[in-house]
Amino acid sequence: MKRGTVVAAVLAVLAVGVGTTASVTLNSSDDGGTPQDTGLPQVTAAVERGDLSESTQADGNIGYAGERKINAAAAGTLTWTPKAGSVIKRNERLYEVDGRSVRLLYGTKPMYRTLKEGVEGDDVRQLESNLAELGYTGFTVDEEYSDLTADAVKRWQKQNGGKETGTVGPETVAFASSDVRVESAALSVGDKTAPGQPVLTTTGSERIVTMKLDVAESGSVKEGDKVTVQLPDGTSTPGRIRSVGTSAKKDPESDTSEVSVTVSLSEPEKTDALDQAPVTVELKGQTKKDVLTVPVEALLAMPGGGFGVEVVQGGKAREVPIEPGLFAQGRVEVTGGALREGMKVGVPKI
Repeated sequence: MKRGTVVAAVLAVLAVGVGTTASVTLNSSDDGGTPQDTGLPQVTAAVERGDLSESTQADGNIGYAGERKINAAAAGTLTWTPKAGSVIKRNERLYEVDGRSVRLLYGTKPMYRTLKEGVEGDDVRQLESNLAELGYTGFTVDEEYSDLTADAVKRWQKQNGGKETGTVGPETVAFASSDVRVESAALSVGDKTAPGQPVLTTTGSERIVTMKLDVAESGSVKEGDKVTVQLPDGTSTPGRIRSVGTSAKKDPESDTSEVSVTVSLSEPEKTDALDQAPVTVELKGQTKKDVLTVPVEALLAMPGGGFGVEVVQGGKAREVPIEPGLFAQGRVEVTGGALREGMKVGVPKI
């Protein structure tokens, strides 16, 4: 649903209605209204005071963040892969080639070379940080791969059933920023591997909602905004805007430009059984505090231009001009016409 669609539709209907309002006299009232002599409306509604919040809805899908390919680093035979849907944590196996495990460690740099005694760099610090987190001691976490680092690596290799070489390379370790979830395997156990050949497709383990918004709508949505996600079973869960895309792509079906928006879920456990399931995201827009509102249907198109409402008071009805403000939740903010909370205004009989 496009933000502003409801407003445009209401204004269009009101414009068509000019000239169809009840006849009036030229006698003026104290508040600038014009008394009517054609009877009272059959249905009225109260002028209310309170907060009015704008919202719109968008379609989305539940999934996982950060799809990534895990490529083989060595030639051989694939001897083990995890099941689809498995979540792999630090130091757990990602896959095996020729019976040798490739384990997951945390870090933002890829494992692109063999780390051994005498090597220096950020990737050395990244490896040592993981060893320290796993409980290995006796070395300093820095950018130098020392003999003490090699000793710690040998202990790590022994505990994991590997050869105690004291060196680490792409054929034994893969880095990712956090836990990964196995989306699918590109190869089957028994298939031959080759350097650079995809073995697994993974994602992050975090549940997210992705959706598309028109460029015009995306301007009012920002990172950190609260949203409500309506789930397929009728329940809902809170969330926040995680990211708003900066590049637009044209939707060939609607011929509109759209940006991608990602929502993180505050209660992801509610969606454990869902993957690629359709959801509805309610986005909250601006809020007006302590304003007077009437039902949108109460608005009248005034003969001289602008808008008004039909006030019912003291057994009489009169049209008074008003200035409409925010449209939301089936109501509209109104100012002018000497309106007060509790007054009655006419609405169409349904």
